[in-house]
Amino acid sequence: MAPHREGSDASVEAMVAQVEKHPISSILIIIAMQTEALPVVNKFQLIENPHSSFPKGVPWIHYHGAYKDIIINLVWPGKDLTFGVDSVGTISASLVTYASIQALQPDLIINAGTAGGFKEKGAAIGDVFLVSHVAFHDRRIPIPVFDLYGVGLRQTYSTPNLLKALNLKTGKLSTGDSLDMSPHDEASIAANDATVKDMEGAAVAYVAELLKVPAIFVKAVTDIVDGEKPTAEEFLQNLAAVTATLEEVVTQVIDFISGKCLPEL
Repeated sequence: MAPHREGSDASVEAMVAQVEKHPISSILIIIAMQTEALPVVNKFQLIENPHSSFPKGVPWIHYHGAYKDIIINLVWPGKDLTFGVDSVGTISASLVTYASIQALQPDLIINAGTAGGFKEKGAAIGDVFLVSHVAFHDRRIPIPVFDLYGVGLRQTYSTPNLLKALNLKTGKLSTGDSLDMSPHDEASIAANDATVKDMEGAAVAYVAELLKVPAIFVKAVTDIVDGEKPTAEEFLQNLAAVTATLEEVVTQVIDFISGKCLPEL
């Protein structure tokens, strides 16, 4: 169970150490889009919680259920109340991650979703990556130290045994609030040495680190950012097939996690 924020750093570290001694019992899956979420919901026969502890009026959707010896909670930000589209992007991701950790106290977070990939870095449509590092590419603050804060480079929770067992690709993830890529973004993504780009990952990582919950990131490639097709067109063309692949890999990840402690990942 994830530690509460109250108390000293020493007590927090003690609670984290205690969690690491016991098999993982609670997983929180954060997914940005309904199309990405539903295959996972259906696979694990998760049930929507009509009485979640989220603030009244927010569109966030909480599904829950049990699989083997693990409690699975899946949260997606729901549809924007004004425009009726998926609430994608870093703001919604930050809010639902914070609220979900506070409400559900997970042992581990899995941020699963689709992403753009770079063929120059070896990505292809349908590839699934277990992310090694996350960073932002659209928070440009050209002041010493603030520039590093803006990029927010973080290493994800290390899972070498999971990576080997599932034979997944690995690479760095760069996050921004735009689907397309401006010249400024392109330069920042290159500086981040990213293989994949999304609109949520680094935000989830920031909140998870703040609240001291380990997080891993599973990203499936829907479009080739440095390819010939327009990003939006290619994304929509491949979304259904790639989300099916994503569900398969998320299932494999949870099967591997079952019965294991955090250090065994």
